[in-house]
Amino acid sequence: MKKVAYIFPGQGSQEVGMGQEMYETYDNVKQLFDQADEKLGYSLTSLMFEGPGEELTKTENAQPALLLNSVGITKVLEEKGVTPLMTAGHSLGEYSALVAAGSLNPAEAVQLVHTRGKLMEEAVPTGQGAMAAVLGLSKENIEEVLADFDESEPVDLANINCPGQIVISGTAQGVEKASHLLKEAGAKRVLPLNVSGPFHSRLMEPASEEFAANLKEVSITAAQCPVYANVTAEPVTKPGEIGELLIKQLYSPVRFEEILEKFVEADLDAIVEVGHGKVLSGLVKKVNRRTKTFSIQDPESLQSFIDWYKEDS
Repeated sequence: MKKVAYIFPGQGSQEVGMGQEMYETYDNVKQLFDQADEKLGYSLTSLMFEGPGEELTKTENAQPALLLNSVGITKVLEEKGVTPLMTAGHSLGEYSALVAAGSLNPAEAVQLVHTRGKLMEEAVPTGQGAMAAVLGLSKENIEEVLADFDESEPVDLANINCPGQIVISGTAQGVEKASHLLKEAGAKRVLPLNVSGPFHSRLMEPASEEFAANLKEVSITAAQCPVYANVTAEPVTKPGEIGELLIKQLYSPVRFEEILEKFVEADLDAIVEVGHGKVLSGLVKKVNRRTKTFSIQDPESLQSFIDWYKEDS
């Protein structure tokens, strides 16, 4: 049997219309989406299929929508006999990775990330926090520039995505100041990100305390395959450890480059991006061009992956 790992996209990948073809093609996806609507008490499905886009982009909607979309695809893959050897997700995608590994119940996970999104929105008033992608500068160089910032305008490393692509996060003023200094230090470009808050920075610590209380209400079971955690870039399977790392994940950097390096070294036949978009497949290629990747987001891309998976096996 071929050896595959799943990676799951995070916030920013959402788009109106995502998941609709899967919903219309597979009964178990329809069932999952309908259950989520019932659990949330509003129709996330119609927001996903019809928009409006600005409503879908709100953190409290984007997070459950992306999770639901990824989990729907995972369920179909499971039904077709595909089992991942390991999983990981980018930021919010870690929750999809935990569902895929059997550690979180899909309906509970949808509710949990909806709450997570709300708490993240509320942690810092809109407009007061910001994030920016820094291109062409090493982690060490960025850390050097940020080391001189004082507590009143904190800026932290948020996502270490791949060589030469790192995201910073903090107060709007801090990120603006850092952007100028990083360009002076040799960054090719610094691009502001279209997000509603300073995710994965110390400004999210207040949200993490309240989130911890919500997490206690959720049943986390042992993962059936290793899930590589954003916070440590190490595999986890134990429920207690998974819960602790999900709390820390809110205000800690996403060490995605290290996770991908470990996946590339793991002698896999392919790394499969499960969910909307192809951002993570692109990151895999930047870590190692020779690694075979698939991105599955609709019945057609799912079928071409299944055809490959079943060849000679």
